[in-house]
Amino acid sequence: MFFDIVEIVLPVFLVIILGWFLRRIRLIDEAFLFQINRLVYYVCLPLLLFYKIATADFGRNFNASVVFATMACVVVGFAVSYAYAVWRRYPPAKLGTFAQGSFRGNLAYMGLAIVFNAHGDEGLTRASVLMGFLVPLYNLLAVSALLLPHRHAGEGKGWRFWSMQVIENPLILAACAGIVWSYFSWPLPIVIERGLKISTGMTLPLALLSLGGAFSLNRLRGDLVCAGMAMGTKLLWMPLLAYLLLRYLGISGLDLQVGVLLSAAPTAMATFIMAQQMKGDAELAGSIVVMSTAMSSLSYTLILYLLRSYT
Repeated sequence: MFFDIVEIVLPVFLVIILGWFLRRIRLIDEAFLFQINRLVYYVCLPLLLFYKIATADFGRNFNASVVFATMACVVVGFAVSYAYAVWRRYPPAKLGTFAQGSFRGNLAYMGLAIVFNAHGDEGLTRASVLMGFLVPLYNLLAVSALLLPHRHAGEGKGWRFWSMQVIENPLILAACAGIVWSYFSWPLPIVIERGLKISTGMTLPLALLSLGGAFSLNRLRGDLVCAGMAMGTKLLWMPLLAYLLLRYLGISGLDLQVGVLLSAAPTAMATFIMAQQMKGDAELAGSIVVMSTAMSSLSYTLILYLLRSYT
């Protein structure tokens, strides 16, 4: 069983390492990665989400208990990490970044890839439906984490601006469109469906390559102890809480595994970008992303082993 799990996790990280290696030998550069990230974020991932959700049997792939449990896990992760940072009297920039790095997972780049390797198209479809509900919550809480510490300072961009960033998020729009399409069981024209099937095949490889190309140990700066605490929360406590909530609600099988695997996704690269834009601690954010991405190879192996042994 251990080697079966390695066969799930290792290919994902080999593609990430390939992206890192291509950047090191300068076959790809920062400008190329910037364009690839834009392509993945604005085109590939929205198409993948829409396609997988729109063509899914909504009644079969939507489980309200799974959605509730995973969303509750995210809210608890945000509240506890934010409260802890307030108790420790972290400065505003560090407070918001620590909280965001503790709960916001890289669902699109890492979560979907691991679920797909572990459970194939059926797992990817259920993960896409679940992600359609998690992405809006992630964005809302991420903005809150970074704006709340500065609420008395009159600094940074206002709530109205950042609420528009949430509303106009292409992943949210694509997921909502897919949910509506699937709910009403509207058929996709065969030509469009085949076009989507071809075009979405490049999404996960490009996402992992760009993630590897952006990986840099130079981002390991600032308070590494604080970064390690955020990493531990994201990689261990969040999936454990998700598992307990899902089991309490009687969830088992594929739904349980998808919920836990998405909850175990390492901290999203978007936390670093948002920390730069919203007066957060960019050095701390970069450290959390690097550490959690690297260590998720071990945490995913452990979590998959436990899931297959005891569920």
